[in-house]
Amino acid sequence: MTRSACIDDFEAGQHVTFTKTFAEDDLRRFIEITGDVNPLHVDDDFAADTPFGRRVLHGMLTASIFSTMVGMLLPGTGAIYRSQTLTFLLPVHVGETVTAHFVVRSVDRAKHRLEIDAWIENASGAHVIEGTCEAGLLRVR
Repeated sequence: MTRSACIDDFEAGQHVTFTKTFAEDDLRRFIEITGDVNPLHVDDDFAADTPFGRRVLHGMLTASIFSTMVGMLLPGTGAIYRSQTLTFLLPVHVGETVTAHFVVRSVDRAKHRLEIDAWIENASGAHVIEGTCEAGLLRVR
């Protein structure tokens, strides 16, 4: 049986990372799920005439790896995603590798919640997305 994380497993300053390279197939599947066919994401000619110069990934596709972080890494099993703020800073392109970071800002043991600083950076170390996350933990009987 899988053990759920408990609030006593966490302390301020804990840091986890998750790295992902987004492929064309990831973009295609995201479009199939969401129906978002904005030409900035799907049309090379259109995107070439924008300030980005080429197609960019959907910001929410890039940010979706925060869900992986909450559900699999920190807090992990037994986590409840309560909220997430997002600020999109730089574009991410197909084939680009990004790394998501979570650092526990505070632990509320009474409410079984974590406040987490969250960001995603590109291979150069520049932040492409920043935000904060609040995750709760199931109270195991």
